[in-house]
Amino acid sequence: MTFLPQLAAWQWTIGVVCAFSVGVAKTGVPGLGILVVPLMVLAVGDARQSAGWLLPVLCTADLFAVYYWRRNTAARRMFSLAPWVLAGMALGAAALGLSERVLRPMVGVIVLVMLALYLRRRLRAHEVDVPVHGAPYGVAAGFATTVANAAGPVMSLYLLSKRLSKEDFVATGAWLFFVINLTKLPIYTWHGLIGRRSLAFDAMMVPAVLAGALAGRWLVYRIPQKLFETLVVALTAISTLILFK
Repeated sequence: MTFLPQLAAWQWTIGVVCAFSVGVAKTGVPGLGILVVPLMVLAVGDARQSAGWLLPVLCTADLFAVYYWRRNTAARRMFSLAPWVLAGMALGAAALGLSERVLRPMVGVIVLVMLALYLRRRLRAHEVDVPVHGAPYGVAAGFATTVANAAGPVMSLYLLSKRLSKEDFVATGAWLFFVINLTKLPIYTWHGLIGRRSLAFDAMMVPAVLAGALAGRWLVYRIPQKLFETLVVALTAISTLILFK
């Protein structure tokens, strides 16, 4: 089929792994999705274009996720964060012209700072219940998601700080990223990051996304709360280090 991108078998394999991982992350194991960012760079061969190839995969997984969690009301807590996320996205859209070597480490530094603040807050939890302000998280998430599809670590830390149950955690993230990723589509299209070849690739990835979403749904009910939180922190730290490569 001539409209399909000419990729080697190993590139298609990486794409399937990425699509499956995104599905799992959206419905069950947040933090796993960010690990696909460097893998997609390998599959596509270009860091900037890989962001455009990945976004429709994320949007597809978002559709499955919000369907699964449609009865969960925790997403209402995120409405106050929306203006800050939009502000961050505006900054990210302006920064898309910068070099990839500048943008990815910038996002990495932002996440590392927030990870340190989160761990500090957890260690001092017995002393005082420090309020969590959404503005810096929202701006950082909007910026990171626009320049590198890398808002996952930022929002994972914010949601952990809210001490949500794992079900509310996943549901809230699903609804938030559903809106964010749809908003990014025109930005990426404007910058020429989404085209016929990338959309053909994304269409081929839909079955893998669905399989991952079903697997994530199965996993979320079988992971204990403490293990869930530990996994989120660990995956956030690992994925942040990847951003520096």
